[in-house]
Amino acid sequence: MSTKFVSSSIDWEKEGKQVGDLRVQWSDNLVPLGYHAVPLIYFRKGQGPNVLLLGGVHGDEFEGPSSLMRLIQNIDPEKVSGKIMIIPALNRPAVSVSERNSPLDGKNMNRSFPGNAQGTPTELISCHIESVVIPNCDAVIDLHSGGKASYFTPCTLVTEVANREVMKASLELAEEFGLPTLWKLGEYNDDRSVNSAAARNAVPMIAAELGGGGGSSPELTRASEEGLYRCLAQLEVYPNPFEEELVQGTRIARTVYTEDLNQCIFAPGRGLFDRDCKAGSYVQQGDVAGYFHWLEEPERASVTIRFPNSGFVLAHLNRGMVNRGEMLFLITQETEFNS
Repeated sequence: MSTKFVSSSIDWEKEGKQVGDLRVQWSDNLVPLGYHAVPLIYFRKGQGPNVLLLGGVHGDEFEGPSSLMRLIQNIDPEKVSGKIMIIPALNRPAVSVSERNSPLDGKNMNRSFPGNAQGTPTELISCHIESVVIPNCDAVIDLHSGGKASYFTPCTLVTEVANREVMKASLELAEEFGLPTLWKLGEYNDDRSVNSAAARNAVPMIAAELGGGGGSSPELTRASEEGLYRCLAQLEVYPNPFEEELVQGTRIARTVYTEDLNQCIFAPGRGLFDRDCKAGSYVQQGDVAGYFHWLEEPERASVTIRFPNSGFVLAHLNRGMVNRGEMLFLITQETEFNS
């Protein structure tokens, strides 16, 4: 399992637990000879599904990597029925400096698929994941949060696809993961993401947004850990160790989608955004979203920003000083998601 400039140190036929690397060949001042390492943990025993668990696609999102590291420590290889591949820091160079994009090439990994087999490090990794790893998988789970820049109400994400079997399997995973909000990715889904890579390969997949803020929320890390175990149990690849103490996860209470980007709110310039609403709220057209202050031009009158439409606030920006064009609020509408 390799592309020209990305290989692994894993023996894919060996049973048990292995800890190794994806080896990304890229010569720079940090590593003039050798490879940049992306940690990879692989469990295999007997026959069963092949499941890929990803975190750290963005380097400032830590609930996902934290919950995946818990699994790595606690999974008993003897209880695995199939294969579990865990990459807790897919964009390891970015995770190492707690930045959204890779310091090796400045690229956003979740805007780089399907990648480029002759490209930069981010493109090399994306190409390897889409063309080599995902096609051999039966399910993919990719864990995100809002990072340092934004905060999402905890939700799972499913891409709408024409293949009904893939759609049904993805929705079942979302139900098992146990977050109350499901974000339906349709017209406005970015086709340069892991979600789209799985869709192009007809592999069932969910992603998750687990809050944000640039740290690791104990509540959301725990919810993610439990959700992962429920999904692995549903796929019959690993038993749920919380089963006896845990009531079934919270079932999906709402399904939302981005109806029109013009319903969202963007910063009108460079200034201080004084937010007056938060993710997870239902708002009405005309409600106050916040106040925009021209902090560097205090002679200018501040602006009261109002919601242009009613809807559900899925995410809000998480910083004060903003630049023109930054999304301050992501507004969604409720819908149904039929499999």
